[in-house]
Amino acid sequence: MKIHEYQAKEILKKYGVPVPRGALARTPEEAERAASSLMTKVVVVKAQIHAGGRGKGGGVKLARSPAEAKELASKMLGMMLKTHQTGPEGKKVRKLYIEEGLEIARELYLGVTLDRASSRVTFMASSEGGVEIEEVAAKHPEKILKEAVDPAVGFLDFQGRKLGFGLGLAPEAAGKLAGFCKALYRAYLETDASLAEINPLVVLKDGSVLALDAKMSFDDNALFRHPELVELRDVDEEDPREAEAKEHDLAYIALDGDIGCMVNGAGLAMATMDTIKLVGGEPANFLDVGGGASREKVTEAFKLILADPKVKAVLINIFGGIMKCDVIAEGVVEAAKVVNLRVPLVVRLEGTNVEKGNALLKASGLPIIPAENLRQAAEKAVAAARKG
Repeated sequence: MKIHEYQAKEILKKYGVPVPRGALARTPEEAERAASSLMTKVVVVKAQIHAGGRGKGGGVKLARSPAEAKELASKMLGMMLKTHQTGPEGKKVRKLYIEEGLEIARELYLGVTLDRASSRVTFMASSEGGVEIEEVAAKHPEKILKEAVDPAVGFLDFQGRKLGFGLGLAPEAAGKLAGFCKALYRAYLETDASLAEINPLVVLKDGSVLALDAKMSFDDNALFRHPELVELRDVDEEDPREAEAKEHDLAYIALDGDIGCMVNGAGLAMATMDTIKLVGGEPANFLDVGGGASREKVTEAFKLILADPKVKAVLINIFGGIMKCDVIAEGVVEAAKVVNLRVPLVVRLEGTNVEKGNALLKASGLPIIPAENLRQAAEKAVAAARKG
């Protein structure tokens, strides 16, 4: 789950991470009042959407008076902000964050996430602040510094100073960075975050270190421990199909391809998508119906796939263990009748009650394309999608 910048800063502030003063605005008048209350020569008007690159897209502007902040807010609220992360359609701006202007000496990058290669929470830092970390990694990998955290002792002061000196900071600023990192680490761990990213992290002319921007995302599987975080969810920022999937406890992620996928088990789903790409196709989604899905759940999953106008064929790949193949077959038949199946459907079933499942599909009268193995299923789905 992702949250907005202003929400991330509120969380970080509770853990002692220094952030600039700011206020949320939903109307031009609120933006004007917020700018007045901050009492600085310059304020920053920031669009709040779940995407990076807002500045390049026109979503971050400077205002030199409350009246100018109001004028900028009137233009930005309601606009479709397009960045490299929103796609060509953009995202509608519904909220703004009005923040105090600062005298910045340097802009840096700092992020913390789980490095799955080392199985350690790892800090990443770079002197290239304000730039997408992927771009830095591609062009200047030597500028990315890393510090892995030993879970037995946590983040240590020397690690923060090491990062600071690696970034070229003076001793005093490096010490402040160490304290910043320790607070950020606590926030990351105690909220079950999957990512905490500060880009840019700024060093002010007085040597202070602040989070000028903040991005946090959380492990969905841990949200039951954090009802206060669930309340921060902004459904307007989510793909409608993904939001609907959550309501039915389905793991669904929309992609850009044209072959809809319904699979039980995340590993099998990844293997299915990889195989589709291997034979020259592109998956339209990741969809894991889980190991014990009901017929109703399968029906909802099928509806989600067919609601995507890009889908030209559907591949259902089920291994019947806890979930029986005949239950899947019943769900497929029911959903196809409800949704009015309009695209080719390839089904590969294997496991518990596979004979019953295949018999149900055959007796349904639906134009189902059977497959005996995953490779064959992927090839048939790609061929069917190309035929339209």
